[in-house]
Amino acid sequence: MECGMLRKGPRRDATLSRDSRETRRNAPPQTAQDRAAPELDELDRGIVHALQIHPRAPWTLVGEVLGVDPVTAARRWQRLEDAGLAWVTAHPRLANSRLVATGVIEVDTDPGAAANIARALAADHAVVNVKLTAGGRDVIAEVQVRDLNELLRLTTRLFQGTPGVRATRAHISTGMPTEGSRWRLRSLDSDQCARIDAALPPSARPADDTAVGWDALDTRLLELLSADGRMSMRKLAAAADVGLTTVRRRLQSLLPSQVSLRCDLARSPFGWPQSAVYFASVPAQHLEETSRVLSGFREVRACAIIAGPHNLVVDVWLRGLSDVHAFEAHLSRRLPRLTIDDRSLVLRTVKHMGRLLDEDGRSVGVVPLLHPHGPRSSDAGNADLADTSPAAGLDLHTV
Repeated sequence: MECGMLRKGPRRDATLSRDSRETRRNAPPQTAQDRAAPELDELDRGIVHALQIHPRAPWTLVGEVLGVDPVTAARRWQRLEDAGLAWVTAHPRLANSRLVATGVIEVDTDPGAAANIARALAADHAVVNVKLTAGGRDVIAEVQVRDLNELLRLTTRLFQGTPGVRATRAHISTGMPTEGSRWRLRSLDSDQCARIDAALPPSARPADDTAVGWDALDTRLLELLSADGRMSMRKLAAAADVGLTTVRRRLQSLLPSQVSLRCDLARSPFGWPQSAVYFASVPAQHLEETSRVLSGFREVRACAIIAGPHNLVVDVWLRGLSDVHAFEAHLSRRLPRLTIDDRSLVLRTVKHMGRLLDEDGRSVGVVPLLHPHGPRSSDAGNADLADTSPAAGLDLHTV
Protein backbone atom coordinates (compact mmCIF):
# COMPACT_ATOMS: atom_id res chain seq x y z
CA MET A 1 0.00 0.00 0.00
CA GLU A 2 1.44 3.34 -1.07
CA CYS A 3 1.33 5.69 1.90
CA GLY A 4 3.23 8.77 2.99
CA MET A 5 3.62 10.82 6.13
CA LEU A 6 0.59 13.03 6.81
CA ARG A 7 -0.19 12.84 10.54
CA LYS A 8 -3.33 13.75 12.37
CA GLY A 9 -3.48 17.32 13.60
CA PRO A 10 -5.72 19.06 16.10
CA ARG A 11 -9.41 18.81 15.30
CA ARG A 12 -10.84 21.97 13.78
CA ASP A 13 -14.35 23.32 14.21
CA ALA A 14 -16.38 24.62 11.31
CA THR A 15 -20.01 25.33 10.64
CA LEU A 16 -21.31 24.94 7.12
CA SER A 17 -24.70 23.82 5.95
CA ARG A 18 -25.09 20.39 4.39
CA ASP A 19 -25.91 21.98 1.06
CA SER A 20 -22.53 23.69 0.92
CA ARG A 21 -20.85 20.32 0.67
CA GLU A 22 -22.59 19.43 -2.59
CA THR A 23 -20.92 20.10 -5.93
CA ARG A 24 -22.33 23.19 -7.58
CA ARG A 25 -23.26 21.82 -10.99
CA ASN A 26 -25.52 24.65 -12.11
CA ALA A 27 -23.17 27.54 -11.39
CA PRO A 28 -22.39 29.93 -14.28
CA PRO A 29 -19.19 29.28 -16.25
CA GLN A 30 -16.08 30.30 -14.37
CA THR A 31 -13.49 32.66 -15.74
CA ALA A 32 -9.77 31.93 -15.62
CA GLN A 33 -9.52 34.25 -12.62
CA ASP A 34 -12.36 32.43 -10.84
CA ARG A 35 -10.56 29.13 -11.41
CA ALA A 36 -7.21 30.34 -10.12
CA ALA A 37 -5.59 27.35 -8.47
CA PRO A 38 -5.52 27.53 -4.67
CA GLU A 39 -2.26 26.80 -2.93
CA LEU A 40 -2.17 23.19 -1.82
CA ASP A 41 -1.16 22.04 1.64
CA GLU A 42 -0.82 18.66 3.31
CA LEU A 43 -4.50 18.57 4.23
CA ASP A 44 -5.47 18.97 0.56
CA ARG A 45 -3.07 16.19 -0.39
CA GLY A 46 -4.32 13.99 2.41
CA ILE A 47 -7.93 14.40 1.30
CA VAL A 48 -7.06 13.50 -2.28
CA HIS A 49 -5.06 10.46 -1.13
CA ALA A 50 -7.99 9.33 1.03
CA LEU A 51 -10.36 9.59 -1.93
CA GLN A 52 -7.91 7.74 -4.15
CA ILE A 53 -8.33 4.80 -1.78
CA HIS A 54 -12.08 5.22 -1.17
CA PRO A 55 -13.62 7.63 -3.72
CA ARG A 56 -16.98 7.80 -1.91
CA ALA A 57 -15.60 7.86 1.63
CA PRO A 58 -17.92 9.75 3.99
CA TRP A 59 -16.55 13.06 5.21
CA THR A 60 -16.94 11.88 8.80
CA LEU A 61 -14.38 9.15 8.10
CA VAL A 62 -12.03 11.42 6.14
CA GLY A 63 -12.17 14.08 8.84
CA GLU A 64 -11.57 11.55 11.61
CA VAL A 65 -8.57 10.01 9.84
CA LEU A 66 -7.05 13.42 9.03
CA GLY A 67 -7.87 14.98 12.40
CA VAL A 68 -10.14 17.73 11.08
CA ASP A 69 -13.82 18.52 11.25
CA PRO A 70 -15.78 16.67 8.52
CA VAL A 71 -17.13 19.96 7.21
CA THR A 72 -13.60 21.31 6.89
CA ALA A 73 -12.65 18.26 4.83
CA ALA A 74 -15.75 18.68 2.64
CA ARG A 75 -15.06 22.39 2.17
CA ARG A 76 -11.44 21.71 1.15
CA TRP A 77 -12.56 19.10 -1.35
CA GLN A 78 -15.14 21.48 -2.78
CA ARG A 79 -12.41 24.05 -3.32
CA LEU A 80 -10.20 21.51 -5.12
CA GLU A 81 -13.07 20.28 -7.26
CA ASP A 82 -14.26 23.78 -8.16
CA ALA A 83 -10.74 24.67 -9.31
CA GLY A 84 -10.55 21.51 -11.44
CA LEU A 85 -7.55 20.28 -9.45
CA ALA A 86 -9.08 16.99 -8.31
CA TRP A 87 -12.24 15.08 -9.11
CA VAL A 88 -13.95 11.74 -8.59
CA THR A 89 -15.21 10.09 -11.74
CA ALA A 90 -16.50 6.75 -12.97
CA HIS A 91 -15.63 4.56 -15.91
CA PRO A 92 -16.50 1.08 -17.16
CA ARG A 93 -14.38 -1.58 -15.48
CA LEU A 94 -13.06 -3.39 -18.51
CA ALA A 95 -9.98 -5.32 -17.47
CA ASN A 96 -11.27 -8.54 -19.03
CA SER A 97 -9.99 -8.72 -22.61
CA ARG A 98 -12.76 -11.20 -23.42
CA LEU A 99 -15.29 -8.40 -23.00
CA VAL A 100 -13.51 -5.44 -24.56
CA ALA A 101 -10.86 -4.48 -27.08
CA THR A 102 -8.47 -1.76 -25.93
CA GLY A 103 -6.24 -0.04 -28.44
CA VAL A 104 -3.40 2.46 -28.28
CA ILE A 105 -3.40 4.62 -31.41
CA GLU A 106 -0.49 6.75 -32.60
CA VAL A 107 -1.40 9.57 -34.96
CA ASP A 108 0.96 11.47 -37.25
CA THR A 109 -0.47 14.81 -38.36
CA ASP A 110 0.28 17.64 -40.71
CA PRO A 111 2.02 20.63 -39.08
CA GLY A 112 -0.44 22.60 -36.98
CA ALA A 113 -3.22 20.00 -37.20
CA ALA A 114 -2.54 18.00 -34.03
CA ALA A 115 -4.56 20.15 -31.62
CA ASN A 116 -7.72 20.06 -33.74
CA ILE A 117 -7.44 16.32 -34.25
CA ALA A 118 -6.93 15.79 -30.52
CA ARG A 119 -10.03 17.87 -29.76
CA ALA A 120 -12.10 15.84 -32.21
CA LEU A 121 -10.89 12.57 -30.71
CA ALA A 122 -11.64 13.79 -27.20
CA ALA A 123 -15.30 14.33 -28.10
CA ASP A 124 -15.86 10.63 -28.83
CA HIS A 125 -17.25 8.41 -26.05
CA ALA A 126 -15.08 5.45 -27.08
CA VAL A 127 -11.86 7.44 -26.74
CA VAL A 128 -10.55 7.17 -23.18
CA ASN A 129 -7.39 9.27 -23.21
CA VAL A 130 -5.90 11.78 -25.66
CA LYS A 131 -2.39 13.23 -25.43
CA LEU A 132 -0.56 15.76 -27.58
CA THR A 133 3.03 14.57 -27.76
CA ALA A 134 6.48 15.41 -29.06
CA GLY A 135 8.59 12.70 -30.64
CA GLY A 136 7.76 9.97 -33.12
CA ARG A 137 4.03 10.74 -33.10
CA ASP A 138 1.90 13.87 -32.63
CA VAL A 139 -1.10 12.39 -30.82
CA ILE A 140 -1.56 9.29 -28.68
CA ALA A 141 -5.10 8.08 -28.02
CA GLU A 142 -6.48 5.12 -26.11
CA VAL A 143 -9.80 3.61 -27.13
CA GLN A 144 -12.08 0.92 -25.68
CA VAL A 145 -14.69 -0.87 -27.78
CA ARG A 146 -16.66 -4.11 -27.85
CA ASP A 147 -14.34 -6.17 -30.05
CA LEU A 148 -11.74 -5.98 -32.81
CA ASN A 149 -14.37 -5.50 -35.52
CA GLU A 150 -15.70 -2.50 -33.62
CA LEU A 151 -12.14 -1.19 -33.25
CA LEU A 152 -11.71 -1.35 -37.03
CA ARG A 153 -14.98 0.50 -37.57
CA LEU A 154 -14.05 3.12 -34.97
CA THR A 155 -10.63 3.87 -36.43
CA THR A 156 -12.15 4.10 -39.89
CA ARG A 157 -14.81 6.51 -38.67
CA LEU A 158 -12.34 8.63 -36.72
CA PHE A 159 -9.55 8.89 -39.26
CA GLN A 160 -10.67 8.05 -42.80
CA GLY A 161 -10.64 11.27 -44.79
CA THR A 162 -9.95 13.38 -41.71
CA PRO A 163 -8.04 16.53 -42.74
CA GLY A 164 -4.56 16.72 -41.28
CA VAL A 165 -4.12 13.00 -40.51
CA ARG A 166 -1.05 11.65 -42.28
CA ALA A 167 -0.81 8.18 -40.71
CA THR A 168 -2.10 6.11 -37.81
CA ARG A 169 -0.76 3.01 -36.05
CA ALA A 170 -3.05 0.98 -33.80
CA HIS A 171 -1.71 -1.41 -31.16
CA ILE A 172 -4.02 -3.88 -29.43
CA SER A 173 -3.64 -4.20 -25.67
CA THR A 174 -3.61 -7.76 -24.33
CA GLY A 175 -3.22 -6.82 -20.67
CA MET A 176 -3.01 -3.93 -18.22
CA PRO A 177 -0.71 -4.80 -15.29
CA THR A 178 -1.36 -1.43 -13.66
CA GLU A 179 -3.40 1.69 -14.38
CA GLY A 180 -3.91 5.14 -12.95
CA SER A 181 -6.62 4.33 -10.40
CA ARG A 182 -4.01 2.39 -8.40
CA TRP A 183 -1.55 5.31 -8.28
CA ARG A 184 -1.34 7.14 -4.94
CA LEU A 185 -0.07 10.53 -3.73
CA ARG A 186 1.52 8.87 -0.68
CA SER A 187 0.46 11.67 1.64
CA LEU A 188 -1.08 9.44 4.33
CA ASP A 189 0.77 7.11 6.66
CA SER A 190 0.16 3.36 6.65
CA ASP A 191 -2.28 3.48 9.58
CA GLN A 192 -4.38 6.17 7.90
CA CYS A 193 -4.37 4.23 4.64
CA ALA A 194 -5.49 1.08 6.43
CA ARG A 195 -8.37 2.87 8.16
CA ILE A 196 -9.65 4.31 4.89
CA ASP A 197 -9.24 0.99 3.09
CA ALA A 198 -11.06 -0.93 5.84
CA ALA A 199 -14.12 1.27 5.31
CA LEU A 200 -14.53 0.25 1.67
CA PRO A 201 -17.81 -1.59 1.20
CA PRO A 202 -17.42 -5.15 -0.11
CA SER A 203 -18.93 -4.09 -3.42
CA ALA A 204 -16.12 -1.56 -3.97
CA ARG A 205 -13.37 -4.16 -3.86
CA PRO A 206 -12.10 -5.64 -7.15
CA ALA A 207 -14.06 -8.53 -8.58
CA ASP A 208 -14.02 -10.58 -11.76
CA ASP A 209 -15.62 -8.52 -14.50
CA THR A 210 -17.44 -11.38 -16.15
CA ALA A 211 -20.93 -9.89 -16.35
CA VAL A 212 -21.92 -8.22 -19.60
CA GLY A 213 -25.55 -7.27 -18.95
CA TRP A 214 -26.01 -3.53 -19.38
CA ASP A 215 -29.14 -1.43 -19.79
CA ALA A 216 -30.26 2.19 -20.06
CA LEU A 217 -30.30 2.73 -16.28
CA ASP A 218 -26.73 1.48 -16.00
CA THR A 219 -25.74 3.90 -18.76
CA ARG A 220 -27.46 6.82 -17.03
CA LEU A 221 -25.84 6.05 -13.67
CA LEU A 222 -22.43 5.80 -15.34
CA GLU A 223 -23.00 9.21 -16.97
CA LEU A 224 -23.99 10.80 -13.67
CA LEU A 225 -21.08 9.31 -11.76
CA SER A 226 -18.69 10.33 -14.54
CA ALA A 227 -19.66 13.94 -13.87
CA ASP A 228 -19.66 13.58 -10.07
CA GLY A 229 -18.45 10.31 -8.61
CA ARG A 230 -19.53 11.45 -5.14
CA MET A 231 -23.10 12.32 -6.09
CA SER A 232 -25.44 11.28 -3.28
CA MET A 233 -27.79 8.33 -3.68
CA ARG A 234 -30.79 10.65 -3.48
CA LYS A 235 -29.48 12.90 -6.24
CA LEU A 236 -28.64 9.89 -8.39
CA ALA A 237 -32.16 8.56 -7.94
CA ALA A 238 -33.72 11.92 -8.79
CA ALA A 239 -31.53 12.46 -11.86
CA ALA A 240 -32.13 8.92 -13.11
CA ASP A 241 -35.85 9.17 -12.33
CA VAL A 242 -35.93 5.92 -10.35
CA GLY A 243 -36.43 5.02 -6.72
CA LEU A 244 -33.73 5.28 -4.08
CA THR A 245 -33.84 1.55 -3.38
CA THR A 246 -33.39 0.80 -7.07
CA VAL A 247 -30.29 3.00 -7.26
CA ARG A 248 -28.75 1.42 -4.17
CA ARG A 249 -29.39 -2.08 -5.46
CA ARG A 250 -28.09 -1.28 -8.94
CA LEU A 251 -24.88 0.33 -7.69
CA GLN A 252 -24.22 -2.65 -5.45
CA SER A 253 -24.38 -4.75 -8.60
CA LEU A 254 -22.37 -2.43 -10.84
CA LEU A 255 -19.47 -1.40 -8.63
CA PRO A 256 -17.88 -4.81 -8.10
CA SER A 257 -18.00 -5.88 -11.70
CA GLN A 258 -18.66 -3.23 -14.30
CA VAL A 259 -18.04 0.29 -12.96
CA SER A 260 -14.94 1.68 -11.24
CA LEU A 261 -14.69 4.92 -9.30
CA ARG A 262 -11.43 6.83 -9.12
CA CYS A 263 -10.05 10.11 -7.82
CA ASP A 264 -7.89 11.88 -10.38
CA LEU A 265 -5.91 15.10 -10.16
CA ALA A 266 -4.16 17.78 -12.16
CA ARG A 267 -0.50 16.74 -12.43
CA SER A 268 1.41 19.98 -12.11
CA PRO A 269 -0.10 21.49 -8.91
CA PHE A 270 0.56 18.21 -7.12
CA GLY A 271 4.24 18.18 -8.07
CA TRP A 272 4.29 16.12 -11.27
CA PRO A 273 4.53 18.71 -14.07
CA GLN A 274 5.91 16.40 -16.76
CA SER A 275 4.62 13.23 -18.35
CA ALA A 276 6.12 10.84 -20.87
CA VAL A 277 5.17 7.68 -22.73
CA TYR A 278 7.77 4.96 -23.29
CA PHE A 279 7.46 2.29 -25.96
CA ALA A 280 9.48 -0.68 -24.77
CA SER A 281 10.25 -4.32 -25.48
CA VAL A 282 11.22 -7.29 -23.35
CA PRO A 283 11.57 -11.00 -24.24
CA ALA A 284 8.17 -12.66 -23.98
CA GLN A 285 9.27 -15.05 -21.24
CA HIS A 286 10.13 -12.07 -19.02
CA LEU A 287 7.08 -9.97 -19.84
CA GLU A 288 5.03 -10.81 -16.75
CA GLU A 289 7.92 -10.28 -14.33
CA THR A 290 8.99 -7.04 -16.02
CA SER A 291 5.51 -5.57 -16.02
CA ARG A 292 5.12 -6.44 -12.34
CA VAL A 293 8.35 -4.60 -11.48
CA LEU A 294 7.34 -1.62 -13.61
CA SER A 295 4.06 -1.40 -11.73
CA GLY A 296 6.00 -0.84 -8.51
CA PHE A 297 7.76 2.34 -9.66
CA ARG A 298 6.16 5.46 -8.22
CA GLU A 299 6.51 7.31 -11.52
CA VAL A 300 4.60 4.66 -13.48
CA ARG A 301 0.95 5.58 -13.86
CA ALA A 302 -0.03 2.88 -16.32
CA CYS A 303 1.56 -0.06 -18.07
CA ALA A 304 -0.08 -1.79 -21.03
CA ILE A 305 1.00 -5.01 -22.69
CA ILE A 306 0.44 -4.65 -26.43
CA ALA A 307 0.74 -6.71 -29.60
CA GLY A 308 2.97 -4.88 -32.04
CA PRO A 309 6.56 -3.79 -32.71
CA HIS A 310 6.84 -3.14 -28.96
CA ASN A 311 5.16 -5.20 -26.27
CA LEU A 312 4.94 -2.56 -23.53
CA VAL A 313 3.62 1.00 -23.40
CA VAL A 314 4.50 2.73 -20.13
CA ASP A 315 2.85 6.00 -19.07
CA VAL A 316 4.82 7.93 -16.43
CA TRP A 317 4.61 11.15 -14.43
CA LEU A 318 7.85 12.99 -13.75
CA ARG A 319 9.13 15.85 -11.59
CA GLY A 320 11.01 17.62 -14.40
CA LEU A 321 12.20 17.41 -18.00
CA SER A 322 15.60 16.04 -17.00
CA ASP A 323 13.83 13.04 -15.49
CA VAL A 324 12.76 11.80 -18.93
CA HIS A 325 16.21 10.31 -19.50
CA ALA A 326 17.10 9.88 -15.83
CA PHE A 327 14.10 7.63 -15.31
CA GLU A 328 14.95 5.71 -18.45
CA ALA A 329 18.46 5.13 -17.11
CA HIS A 330 16.97 3.95 -13.82
CA LEU A 331 14.79 1.47 -15.70
CA SER A 332 17.83 0.14 -17.55
CA ARG A 333 19.65 -0.49 -14.30
CA ARG A 334 16.70 -2.19 -12.62
CA LEU A 335 15.48 -4.07 -15.68
CA PRO A 336 18.45 -4.89 -17.92
CA ARG A 337 16.30 -7.05 -20.23
CA LEU A 338 14.01 -4.10 -20.96
CA THR A 339 14.75 -2.06 -24.09
CA ILE A 340 13.25 1.40 -24.49
CA ASP A 341 12.58 1.55 -28.23
CA ASP A 342 11.07 5.03 -28.32
CA ARG A 343 9.72 7.73 -26.07
CA SER A 344 7.46 10.77 -26.38
CA LEU A 345 7.11 13.74 -24.06
CA VAL A 346 3.51 14.67 -23.36
CA LEU A 347 2.93 18.30 -24.32
CA ARG A 348 -0.65 18.35 -23.10
CA THR A 349 -3.25 15.86 -21.93
CA VAL A 350 -6.49 16.78 -23.68
CA LYS A 351 -8.65 14.00 -22.26
CA HIS A 352 -8.07 11.77 -19.25
CA MET A 353 -10.47 8.91 -18.46
CA GLY A 354 -13.36 10.82 -20.00
CA ARG A 355 -12.47 14.18 -18.42
CA LEU A 356 -11.61 17.11 -20.66
CA LEU A 357 -8.58 19.01 -19.39
CA ASP A 358 -7.38 22.55 -20.04
CA GLU A 359 -3.80 23.54 -20.81
CA ASP A 360 -2.95 23.39 -17.10
CA GLY A 361 -4.34 19.88 -16.74
CA ARG A 362 -7.44 20.98 -14.82
CA SER A 363 -10.80 19.33 -15.37
CA VAL A 364 -13.15 21.52 -17.40
CA GLY A 365 -15.69 19.04 -18.76
CA VAL A 366 -16.65 15.43 -19.24
CA VAL A 367 -17.47 13.12 -22.13
CA PRO A 368 -18.70 9.99 -20.30
CA LEU A 369 -17.04 6.72 -21.24
CA LEU A 370 -19.92 4.47 -22.18
CA HIS A 371 -19.87 0.71 -21.69
CA PRO A 372 -19.05 -1.04 -25.01
CA HIS A 373 -21.85 -3.55 -24.39
CA GLY A 374 -24.43 -0.95 -23.43
CA PRO A 375 -26.83 1.33 -25.32
CA ARG A 376 -25.52 4.67 -26.51
CA SER A 377 -27.10 7.60 -24.70
CA SER A 378 -28.62 10.56 -26.49
CA ASP A 379 -26.60 13.63 -27.31
CA ALA A 380 -28.96 15.66 -25.17
CA GLY A 381 -28.25 13.53 -22.14
CA ASN A 382 -24.54 13.99 -22.59
CA ALA A 383 -24.81 17.73 -23.08
CA ASP A 384 -26.38 18.06 -19.64
CA LEU A 385 -23.24 16.60 -18.10
CA ALA A 386 -20.62 18.51 -20.05
CA ASP A 387 -19.02 21.71 -18.84
CA THR A 388 -19.25 23.94 -21.90
CA SER A 389 -17.48 26.90 -20.35
CA PRO A 390 -15.06 28.86 -22.52
CA ALA A 391 -12.22 27.46 -20.43
CA ALA A 392 -12.85 24.05 -21.89
CA GLY A 393 -12.15 25.16 -25.44
CA LEU A 394 -13.43 21.81 -26.72
CA ASP A 395 -16.28 20.73 -28.96
CA LEU A 396 -18.31 18.23 -26.97
CA HIS A 397 -20.37 16.86 -29.85
CA THR A 398 -19.62 13.34 -30.99
CA VAL A 399 -17.25 13.15 -33.93
